[in-house]
Amino acid sequence: MARTRVLLAPDSFKRSLTSAEVAAALAEGLRSHPAPPEVRSRPLADGGEGSVDAAVAAGFSPEEVEVPGPTGAPVRAAVAWRGDTVVVEVANTCGPTLLPGGRPDPLGASSQGVGLALRQVLTRRPRRVVLALGGSASTDGGLGMLEALGAVDDGGRLDVGPAVASLGGVDLVLATDVDNPLLGPRGAAPVFAPQKGADGATVDLLARRLDALVSRAESAVTGARVLAAAPGAGAAGGTAWAGLLLGGRVVPGAGWFLDLLDLGGVLDGCDLVVTGEGRLDEQTPGGKLPWAVAGRARARGVPVELVVGRCDLAEEVWRAAGIRAVHVLGDLTDRDPSRDSALTARLLAAVGRSIADRLSLP
Repeated sequence: MARTRVLLAPDSFKRSLTSAEVAAALAEGLRSHPAPPEVRSRPLADGGEGSVDAAVAAGFSPEEVEVPGPTGAPVRAAVAWRGDTVVVEVANTCGPTLLPGGRPDPLGASSQGVGLALRQVLTRRPRRVVLALGGSASTDGGLGMLEALGAVDDGGRLDVGPAVASLGGVDLVLATDVDNPLLGPRGAAPVFAPQKGADGATVDLLARRLDALVSRAESAVTGARVLAAAPGAGAAGGTAWAGLLLGGRVVPGAGWFLDLLDLGGVLDGCDLVVTGEGRLDEQTPGGKLPWAVAGRARARGVPVELVVGRCDLAEEVWRAAGIRAVHVLGDLTDRDPSRDSALTARLLAAVGRSIADRLSLP
């Protein structure tokens, strides 16, 4: 009798475990059962933290680059190559985990490291560059990235011509799971800067800086302010808008990465998909990765279960999406798993064992 085939396809549990670590912990629990199912792992990402790691888990090759982090201190980051496609990640070049001592710097943090990572990969002449935009510590509108790519002249004037020339027709894919514009009440400063340590006065200052930057860009790029209003332009502190100035295109990160990482190929022949993320809430149905995975699996008739740290979404909503069960780590402990990665891993293993127990029932 053939064993049940389980595909583990989680996102990361942000600031706790990478998607690969989540999959490994679940797999440990599943395989600890006396009659374990066949386990396949495909750690995933939606354009945020862990995108390079997910690409490597799917067969891309890692390559290290050294760049200045968000406050200028050097960091070593990985990019991921497969053929003529390369994935570059904002989170591992200018993300909040790279801030010295973990101290936020909402006014000073820069996207320069992203630009320098792009400069290094462009020397290899890729056909496609995927810029994974989630997890930025900066709200500089991508100015640091533009400066690193040569789009600011010695007089401080924006001139994207040299940067566009350095791209040389490369397909610049800007992957994000948010649709916020750069400016306005839903813009990068008011929505995301408070998460980066900005108080009210700092948010106002950052918003004025971004508006002034758009005005500067209008003299160099026709339609710069129109691009600032585009859905997703506010991603990564406005780095997405800078990418649009260079001719890039914004794509929904979850769906795009599912194709890039070939979820369809590993779904074939599976009897159950287990996916998840740190928190299931009202934002999840708007395009977060577990929802996208559930949709792909449902289209193939494969049952889906979610494992999450916390669930704030009504049961009728996730059941209507065809999700069979949601396992909540927070319900298994009186501690906060998001603050304890070792605890999170143990709870994930326990959930994996529980799933295997149920699968083994006649």
